Amino acid sequence: MLSTRTGLWWGLLGVAAFSLTVPFTRVAVAGGTMSPLFVGSGRGVAAALLAGTALALTRQRLPRGGQWFRLALVGGGVVAGFPLLTSFALTTASASHGAVVIALLPAATAVTAVLRGHERPPAVFWAMAAVGAAAAVGFASLQGAGAGSGLVWSDLLLFGAVIAAAIGYTEGGLLARELGAWQTVSWALVLSAPFMIALCGVAVAQQPPSGTPAEWASFAYLAVVSMYLGFFAWYRGLAIGPMTRVSQIQLTQPVMTLGWAALLLGEHLTWPTVLGGAAVVLCATVAVRSRLGRTTVVRGGPAVRRSGT
Repeated sequence: MLSTRTGLWWGLLGVAAFSLTVPFTRVAVAGGTMSPLFVGSGRGVAAALLAGTALALTRQRLPRGGQWFRLALVGGGVVAGFPLLTSFALTTASASHGAVVIALLPAATAVTAVLRGHERPPAVFWAMAAVGAAAAVGFASLQGAGAGSGLVWSDLLLFGAVIAAAIGYTEGGLLARELGAWQTVSWALVLSAPFMIALCGVAVAQQPPSGTPAEWASFAYLAVVSMYLGFFAWYRGLAIGPMTRVSQIQLTQPVMTLGWAALLLGEHLTWPTVLGGAAVVLCATVAVRSRLGRTTVVRGGPAVRRSGT
């Protein structure tokens, strides 16, 4: 039995690792020497090599039955969906703009956890999740990826990335209790490897990758830390739980990302960006915290009331 504080610290370590994902993705794709398809798929291929080696050396048992399908959901969300969608989005959107839209992720993760757990949270949960989504959409529309032209293609890609990551986070956190934290992300990477290798091959054929040392270093971080090692900590934190409380740590991620965007990329944080991020984080905070209160869980029969932890 591990303490709740242990889960929170592991979760914070994972979020700190993920907070650099958007800025480093922006660095990798901004120069145009690496295609977004290569950055999004190549990082999965490199991480899968590490994962396969780790699984083989430690002789982990194979997942069973329905666990393979659930691993496919994890892979589709965090191995393929989020990396590919953000790589394409950040060719035009700034890192700070992406951070504000992705700030919706904590509330989206809470929603998927509610749906996955067949819960009936209080009305304030759904209200604040909806307001948070509206705030993110409103911010993206006003900013227009810097063009002032309303929602653009990059915004739709970022919203798709949020949905993909929320599904992968939730299912991965549940699977980590059965398979282990690093084993879950490792199996998801290995299962996704054939698809990612095929995409990477297409990307290399279309545009052989080249880049500056900074771009390759960013790609290495995305492959080793964002795609693999960060999930060791994040899924372990969710597995120790309680998941509802550990997931709140995600609320610090957009703040960290905005800070990194300003520090590493020299992006100027305008008041609309800061206020938009604050509004989304505030709504997500209320939504996640309201779920910690009394919820109704349906288990194939009459609804049962329980208190969140």
